[in-house]
Amino acid sequence: MTTPKLIGAFGLLVSATLCQVPATLVVHGVGGTSATLSVADLSKMPQQTVKVADHGTRATFEGVVLTDVLAKVDLPTGEKFHRTAASYYLLVEAKDGYRATFAWPELDAIFMDKSVYVVTMRDGKPLSEMEGPFRLVAPGEKRAARWVRQVTALSIRQAN
Repeated sequence: MTTPKLIGAFGLLVSATLCQVPATLVVHGVGGTSATLSVADLSKMPQQTVKVADHGTRATFEGVVLTDVLAKVDLPTGEKFHRTAASYYLLVEAKDGYRATFAWPELDAIFMDKSVYVVTMRDGKPLSEMEGPFRLVAPGEKRAARWVRQVTALSIRQAN
């Protein structure tokens, strides 16, 4: 939809095109690498189903293992990071300013067996605007403080 508007000191007539921009998830890796992913991008990755209790209510989430999303950028893995991997962490940021962290060893399969997920569906439907379009789900945690809603960014950082 195009809406003409008068702007500026000279009353210039310009048109602004209003369009729906798809929500994206920005992933920042080590060495300045980054990737921007949409829900469509995640739907092309191997999908997982996770059945959990969310604040006492049974829910079935669908999405991607977090490590598959993080694999789109350079990660603190391999011999180069052998001695420093434990000093890295993941910062998860949400649209409303909420933040949560995961120590890198909590996410690396070399250290842990449990998975964390980036989900886009709940009970067979896309996440609501309040929850999504991206949400982190960490099964097995006693409190859901790191089940971040409306995730906008994932950043791998190193503690100084």
